[in-house]
Amino acid sequence: MKFKLTPLEKKWILYDVGNSAFAMLTATILPIYFNYLAKKAGLSSVDYLAYWGYAVSICTLLVAIMGPILGAIADVKDLKKKLFELFLLLGVFGCAMLGFVPSWFFFLIVFILTNTGYSASLIFYDAMLTDVTEPKRMDTVSSQGFAWGYIGSCVPFTIGLAFVLFSSKLGISLQKAMTIAFVITAFWWLLTTLPLLKAYQQRYYVEKTEKMVSSSLRRLTTTIKNVCSNKKVFTFLLAYFFYIDGVFTVIDMATAYGQAIGLDSSSLLLALLVTQIVAFPSVLLLNELAKKISSTTIITICIIAYLGISFYAYIMKTQLDFWILAIAVGMFQGTIQALSRSYFGKIIPAEKSGEYFGLYDIFGKGASILGTIIVSLVSQLTGNLNLSVSALSSLFLIGLFLFRKAVRLNQKNSECGQTTNV
Repeated sequence: MKFKLTPLEKKWILYDVGNSAFAMLTATILPIYFNYLAKKAGLSSVDYLAYWGYAVSICTLLVAIMGPILGAIADVKDLKKKLFELFLLLGVFGCAMLGFVPSWFFFLIVFILTNTGYSASLIFYDAMLTDVTEPKRMDTVSSQGFAWGYIGSCVPFTIGLAFVLFSSKLGISLQKAMTIAFVITAFWWLLTTLPLLKAYQQRYYVEKTEKMVSSSLRRLTTTIKNVCSNKKVFTFLLAYFFYIDGVFTVIDMATAYGQAIGLDSSSLLLALLVTQIVAFPSVLLLNELAKKISSTTIITICIIAYLGISFYAYIMKTQLDFWILAIAVGMFQGTIQALSRSYFGKIIPAEKSGEYFGLYDIFGKGASILGTIIVSLVSQLTGNLNLSVSALSSLFLIGLFLFRKAVRLNQKNSECGQTTNV
């Protein structure tokens, strides 16, 4: 029987289409624009890559600190949507303003605020998954979100890219062309979010109390204790901390890395556009494969693939190498995120989805501070840019070991007769 999305599931997926446009902007045009500002100020390639990495690390650290608290508060009746709107507007407004900042330093400040709004909005968006669908549908709905996010984000990116590549023929400066791309992305992000804002209702929640913040913190403390006592959940989150850290670092640093080793900007942007296009069918195909075998097997394959990608980055020298790397990343980046999100969504209490996804974000995007710092420090200490990226292989190795341990714990629980949604 053909899988049919409900209207609410479609509107939830549409936000992936919107926020993915900003994610793609962050991975492509933003580092190039920052490189332009950095060169203008006389920064070296090594410092440019390092400062970009440090900015990304600050964003993720802020979300790591705020995430669990915001997630716990969001579980209170009617607050999930309000907090989602707040951080959405911070991200959208910041995105529109990025091109109007003249110096590299203040550009990074605006970027940090914008990226924090984007990342925080995802805490509430991910937590909405338990409200918009059922556990047995989560793998497919989550995968559809990533798939349509990748292909849908190509629309504003292609329009913005046209302004950047043909800026001289259009009679505008490259800086102005990139500013137009930022504004287009912000408008797209907001426009694709409106249907979800209109339709979403929080189904699972805890009732409001007089001391909302303190009670939320108490519930968060209880949740942390519950997670730590549940070996299956804790081991999965620990594995996720390492392998998704590497995945997000590759996404965040790809263009900055390509710029730093002197690859052509136009080819870099086109290669990353191909990454998005390849990701669309790959997510759908691997999701179908997960139904036939298991989501844990597909996640394992994705981690091993990323391990190979990090090793290949060490020998990357030409634009062809970058294209090969871009296609390989496109084949696996959406699937590993989608199946990890749905796997987690099925093993947590629905009424505490905000709290749990706040923790999930610490172990995920909030934890990507480790990977970006590894790249930044290794590049500055050794001066070897290829070595700095290949150092990410350690994250995938640790993540693979811990994930297989989490799978064995899950199988052990099943054999003992404990229920599981996975």
